[in-house]
Amino acid sequence: MSDDGQPEPGHGYRQGPVLLRGGQIPTSTSDQRLLNRTDDTDWLHGDPWRVMRIQSEFVEGFGALAEVGPAVSVFGSARTRAGSPEYELATDVAARLVEAGYAVITGGGPGIMEAANKGAKTAGGVSIGLGIELPFEHGMNDFVDLGVNFRYFFARKTMFVKYSEGFVVLPGGFGTLDELFEALTLVQTQKVVQFPIVLVGRAHWRGLLDWLNATLLEQGLISGSDVELVKLVDTAEEAVTEVIRRGVELRGVELAAGDELARAAQEAEASSGGDR
Repeated sequence: MSDDGQPEPGHGYRQGPVLLRGGQIPTSTSDQRLLNRTDDTDWLHGDPWRVMRIQSEFVEGFGALAEVGPAVSVFGSARTRAGSPEYELATDVAARLVEAGYAVITGGGPGIMEAANKGAKTAGGVSIGLGIELPFEHGMNDFVDLGVNFRYFFARKTMFVKYSEGFVVLPGGFGTLDELFEALTLVQTQKVVQFPIVLVGRAHWRGLLDWLNATLLEQGLISGSDVELVKLVDTAEEAVTEVIRRGVELRGVELAAGDELARAAQEAEASSGGDR
């Protein structure tokens, strides 16, 4: 029996803190209902309450993760089988991140997520899972020590970005690509301070990077610096080394920018004092 009362992963449906089974399982998700467009005006009465529910997800997420400390998110496919090379690679990545002083955050599900949580837990680190309400519920994997379940993708994504100092991305499908490009877009548009984004597995990711260079960059749809936001590696050791190296580099840039702003403020203050 798991801590959330499920006999085994995959039995039951999580809707925020509520566990549903049998006829109680809804036919649509909270995101579906939020984004559904209808001709009636019932949403006028339902949406204000939905806003309160969304607010509660942010409050619960912030409260649960605020004191976690330095952390890195590990993304990858939920379909990866235990014992596969990619599964073992994710386990190794997470263990090395813990040894480097990081907590490990995943989506809390099976596959690569389970592997990373396993690696973090086995290494004695903080193993975090941020689950999501989906039509086919997998349940939080058994290696998560701190888990938060979300109804809404956007609330969950905010937690990944707010509490991670880097992203390590292993082979995955649409969900993994969504998380990768969300991170890249936020960095490119300077909505967040830059953080390391490391792709693990040259054979898997090379085609995507070739397309970015040969199509998007060639057509002027992105810049050369945009492509350089990601680092491509093959091994767990390379991935963690790059997270540490890039993190130190970016913190140095941030500190230098802060010092420059402080000097500029002092010079402006001195100048205004002289004018008086």
